[in-house]
Amino acid sequence: MHRFDQRTQPINRFGRRTGQRGIAMPLFVVGLVAMLAIAGLALDGSHAFVNNTRMHNTTDAAALAAAKVYDQTTDIFLSTAAANSIFGINTNGSGNAEIDGAYDAGDISVVVQYSQTLNPFTSAGIGPYVRVIATGFDMSTSLSAVIGIATMPIAASAVAGPSPTIDTACNIAPLVVCANDLDAEYFGFEENKLMVLKPSPGDHNDIGPGNYKLLRLDCPGGACIRDAMAGAFGACATTDQTVETEPGVTAGPTSQGFNTRFGVYNGPISPDDYPPDVVTHQLVPPLATATGSDVITWGPDDKPVLVADDIFGYDYADYVSRTMDPMLHDYPTTEIPAGVKWRRVMAMPVADCSGDQSGQSSLVVEGFACYFMLQQIGGGEDKNIFGQFVEGCLAGGMPGPDAGDGPGPYRIQLYKDPDSGDT
Repeated sequence: MHRFDQRTQPINRFGRRTGQRGIAMPLFVVGLVAMLAIAGLALDGSHAFVNNTRMHNTTDAAALAAAKVYDQTTDIFLSTAAANSIFGINTNGSGNAEIDGAYDAGDISVVVQYSQTLNPFTSAGIGPYVRVIATGFDMSTSLSAVIGIATMPIAASAVAGPSPTIDTACNIAPLVVCANDLDAEYFGFEENKLMVLKPSPGDHNDIGPGNYKLLRLDCPGGACIRDAMAGAFGACATTDQTVETEPGVTAGPTSQGFNTRFGVYNGPISPDDYPPDVVTHQLVPPLATATGSDVITWGPDDKPVLVADDIFGYDYADYVSRTMDPMLHDYPTTEIPAGVKWRRVMAMPVADCSGDQSGQSSLVVEGFACYFMLQQIGGGEDKNIFGQFVEGCLAGGMPGPDAGDGPGPYRIQLYKDPDSGDT
């Protein structure tokens, strides 16, 4: 017969109350579930974070690709195709097996939107700002399933577009442009107006005798000038930086490098290294560039005045129109040598050239400007370089954090999506 204590609970012969076993077991189960839930949330949350990062990297790459294509073509169909292509390529990358599987299965939806403004981002089918949104990937969980969380949604968005005018520009042309007016908007330059960027030998010179606006490069000799004019000048310049000019005109190497942009190759230079522009069409006959011609007269302070700048008959707008139409390409991108778009648009440092800067001199960079190269450098006395001041151009360098307006070189960069906190 069992003995009962004062609480009427049965006591076995070892003096233990047998009823505690029934209480401990549920507590143990509850504790185990809680531990599994915590571990599951930690493991699956970490797993989700990794996939979320990979998804964002993929949308970032897609947005940058679309923005770059749009910048070159203003074609939303080509830009959207570029975004989808890069997104698919990146899902095949190392570590993206889950995202790739969901994308191949059609679970991930990719939407590409375009807006003329960054904030607000208004999807209206017109850039230059591009947003890529990827949704529909529900990542399967492991231990979190014990508390009813079978999947975790993974989504991402990215916005890309042109940066503000950059203060540090790279891959610039090794030429200095003299500001017309440092206190005026855009240094006193008028958009779409023609300018003499480099004078011919013997012509009037608005800097000083013996100074033809070439930058002094780290490597000496004509070969360095030739390659730099062809596009090899990878150095950078920064606003307020002092740059050195190179004395002399170096006419031969300058024209050899410059003319590659028009598909003309003279001397030891190859289209394999420096391809032509897709559009090499230029005015026929070319503008006369010799001193005393009907094109150039000389104003105060020996500054060139182009009397034909409004009637030269072929300008940047015509070039852009031809660039956008593959049927009008002189060097299609699919042939050999393959043309490269925008080779005739060059970014150059703008400097304060006040005073007599004869021969080698030091100039302060005030900013940067973009120019369309109207025609190749001719033979004989025709050594002037004509450029048309245009609203902007792609360049390497350091972009700013916010979108801005105004002519000048820029980069395609990522922006925080104004409509998403998870970017």
